[in-house]
Amino acid sequence: MTLADNRADVVVVGGGLAGISAAIELAEAGLRVMLLEARPWLGGATWSFARRGVTIDNGQHAFIRGCEAYRDLLTKLGVLTSVAIQDRLDLTVLGADSEHGPPSQPALRRSSLPAPLHLASALAGYRQLTGAQRVKAAAAAVALQVTALRGQTARHQSFEDWLARHGQDDNARRMFWDLLSVAALGLESGEADLGLAAAAIRTALAGRQDADIGIPLVPLSRLHASPAVTLLSRLGARILLGVRAAGCQLSPTGGYEVAVAPAPPGGSAAPESTARPRVVHAAAVVLAVPAWEAAVLAPDELAADAAAWARLAPTPVVSLHVFYASKVTSLPFAAGVDSPVRWVIDKTLPAGLHSGQYLAASVPAADRFVDLPSSRLRTELLPELERLFPAATDTEVEDFFTTRERRAFIRQVPGVQRLRARQPGLPGLALAGAWTDTGWPDTMEGAVRSGLGAAWKVLREVAGSGVADSGVANSGVGNSGADVWAGGPVAANIGTGVCSTATSLAPVQ
Repeated sequence: MTLADNRADVVVVGGGLAGISAAIELAEAGLRVMLLEARPWLGGATWSFARRGVTIDNGQHAFIRGCEAYRDLLTKLGVLTSVAIQDRLDLTVLGADSEHGPPSQPALRRSSLPAPLHLASALAGYRQLTGAQRVKAAAAAVALQVTALRGQTARHQSFEDWLARHGQDDNARRMFWDLLSVAALGLESGEADLGLAAAAIRTALAGRQDADIGIPLVPLSRLHASPAVTLLSRLGARILLGVRAAGCQLSPTGGYEVAVAPAPPGGSAAPESTARPRVVHAAAVVLAVPAWEAAVLAPDELAADAAAWARLAPTPVVSLHVFYASKVTSLPFAAGVDSPVRWVIDKTLPAGLHSGQYLAASVPAADRFVDLPSSRLRTELLPELERLFPAATDTEVEDFFTTRERRAFIRQVPGVQRLRARQPGLPGLALAGAWTDTGWPDTMEGAVRSGLGAAWKVLREVAGSGVADSGVANSGVGNSGADVWAGGPVAANIGTGVCSTATSLAPVQ
């Protein structure tokens, strides 16, 4: 890239799922798109790396069939057959033996009955609750579907407060409702925002199949990053990796000016290069970055709004990666209750491991754990996995390590909705990211929806008024086809992985 190539119809800042979704939508509409990503890969918080001959995902990113926008993105990327979605919800719940019967592995299994009767059958066999608790939980679930949550009180209310008013005792909350709340928001019901928890659970309960769980069959880099590069390249988009936006402002000549700089690898200073534009001129900009970064990048005209975004607090997630010498479970995944370990996925085949078993476990809301050394995490949390999977006590741990996302997503506590950004009034400037006000929690589905919404705003305001009038469309950007430029070494996340089936799951056709 030369300084003469510093124009685009739209600059998308951020190459996570929100930025990818926005860039694809805009490029498909015929706009010349420049995508800036500070990391040396696309995919944002969903990334992979190589370790000892296998491919490791940074976290455990499952989803449900009700995530329609995310599934549509996978279809566009041509990778829908690289995920497996259950034919019917079947979730084993580990971590607490029933007080009302012999030790067991309770499960939530839906029936083929129409909604909401499918939930009643799932609860009927869930032995973590008494019969009376199951009846009350089913009634509360129906109430959650039909109750309008309005007013100032609801906006500052926790999910637990609502549950208590609808007859849910402590055991029902811990064994059932916290399971749903943690899966959707990363927080237990006592901390979770009522509106966001309700929105997520309503989606899962709305249709008979909506709660069926899906997991990747390949590393996340092969599911998101590589296919996105391929598709965007085919659409003529320009992708700059290892390049960060340093600021965004209105241009005196119309449109926007985006200051760019190399993203320093590992915190070290990157050398200056005349092959990299320092200012990109664009008719429109999509800021598809986390809230705290958007608050810094936003034009001065949005200073008051940006101050609110900056108040959104992040929450960390710690992932445990454990390689056992032999198989310790036949479950493709399981949920945990009464444990800091909330979600476990068998990643043996997707990672490319040919012997033993590789379990990846997620510890959400990990404020207590995120700064502990790996040795301490092993001491504290490996026994939790042995408690969840007793066979693990009889086999050797060949490797144990952790990955940490200190700002995995926003902390979705009561009142958070008033801080989540709506689309700004500045024409041609759009916001994307699961932290924006999508009506969804901060999830992969929310990220994709936000990217689509940002793209539609740009298309209404800029493309509809004639991008060519800005002079950008005639600048020659992208006329020679796609360009992927890496500002630093591309990590092993664009590597290989193994596609396979998983127990009780089938690739989506």
